[in-house]
Amino acid sequence: MTDIRSGRRAPVGARRRVSPEARRSGIGLAMALPPVVLLALFVGVPVVLAIGFSLGHTGGLNSTIASIGLNTREATSWWGTAQAYVDVFTDPRFTRDLGVTVGVTVVSTVIVLALALGIALNLRLRGGRLASVFAGLAVVPLFIPVVIASWAILTFYSGDGFVRTVFALVGLTGPTWGYTTVAVVIGSVWTSLPFATLMAISGVQSIPDAMIEAAKDAGASSFAIVTRILVPLSAIPLVIAATFTAIGVLGSFTVPYFTGPNAPSMLGVDISKYFQAFNHPQQAIVMAVVVFVLASGIAFFYVWANFRSAKKEGRV
Repeated sequence: MTDIRSGRRAPVGARRRVSPEARRSGIGLAMALPPVVLLALFVGVPVVLAIGFSLGHTGGLNSTIASIGLNTREATSWWGTAQAYVDVFTDPRFTRDLGVTVGVTVVSTVIVLALALGIALNLRLRGGRLASVFAGLAVVPLFIPVVIASWAILTFYSGDGFVRTVFALVGLTGPTWGYTTVAVVIGSVWTSLPFATLMAISGVQSIPDAMIEAAKDAGASSFAIVTRILVPLSAIPLVIAATFTAIGVLGSFTVPYFTGPNAPSMLGVDISKYFQAFNHPQQAIVMAVVVFVLASGIAFFYVWANFRSAKKEGRV
């Protein structure tokens, strides 16, 4: 090649200069590529295979589990078959457990948000040592393994546990919540409260003092300050806390397995039973797909909260 300006012939092996922006982009892509590849191989591929198996695609990597499992439906067309979904949704046990799972998720999420928001508002408006103690106690479950906490809750509320013992000392009959749905709700609240409390405190504490003082000078009551200033302005952290709490409770296994009843049970326990005890892997995967769809619907609010936060900060 000939350089037009100088009239000299450029070296054949000359390299083009790479701009700093392109070099940084290449480095960023190289750093992000390994975790993406790992996620695709160890998460994406199994998810695709599982969904295909639920639709009756029993060949290839699904052939082994299809040959071992019982009551496996095979595909009747190019896209598969929905017979496995029909089998699951027409089973009254599944619809019952699905209702229990959704109910426990809703109740636990509401209780967690109420407690977390109450602790955050008390710390923001009143402060003091007692409010700090409550905030610290709310984070304690974060450092206790879920298995130990579940077993402690079970023994605490069992027929011969602490609650009934205290009631018996005063001549009363205490409630027995061991192996009940109430114990599942208590355990779900226990495990989910730390993260929700941290999110609620961070959201409430980020509101400037000037706004609260201006509202007080204008004659606003504490209720008006909470409902019109603190809660609306901390809505994004609260939505994130709610979505993570709901998704965590929806797919939980340890808490309902240790503290809940045999029937009705949550879908996390049902999936394990159908896969191992009943040897119905296809039906177990159908239930897992149902949980995944419900969790995806909840995750929509998380994506919306992040998008709104990014838009507010000018990053979108």
